Amino acid sequence: MSFFPNSTVNKRQKYRPNLVSLMSLCANNYLLLVKLQAKQTQLHQQRHFFITEHLAYAVTVNEVTRYTSLLTFEQKAFEQKACEQQAKPRLTQLVSALHPRMIIRMYHDAQMAEVISSQDIKQVKPRYDYPNKQMHQQDEKQQINQFLHEWLRLCSAHGQVDIDCEIY
Repeated sequence: MSFFPNSTVNKRQKYRPNLVSLMSLCANNYLLLVKLQAKQTQLHQQRHFFITEHLAYAVTVNEVTRYTSLLTFEQKAFEQKACEQQAKPRLTQLVSALHPRMIIRMYHDAQMAEVISSQDIKQVKPRYDYPNKQMHQQDEKQQINQFLHEWLRLCSAHGQVDIDCEIY
């Protein structure tokens, strides 16, 4: 209840996802992923995109079926490998928390790619009530798919691929 009788604070409309915008974004993400994968679509294949000497992204194929593929797309930093080798669990946890990771389902028949899991969200819902215990935004699904789009564009524009390099 608001202290101001004419306030619109208590009269908020329920958030409704913009399906046209989300579907368009997922279709664009699919096209960018297909372009970036460059025929690296077999199970367990990986593709690395080096942006700077300290930043890289990796796309890993986790599952392949007739109509879908499941990919992991994650940000890697070269410091992460050094931390893991030093076997300091707290430092490794901190480094992994600062490096985003997404699980993406590619729907080949519909030509769409959707983020189904990201960081601490195991299953991204189309809409969240707000406020909520996890403090997810109402349009969390849209935002996560937009973040994926920005990653894909970064890799497409600035990523260098070294096919022979196995640093991870």
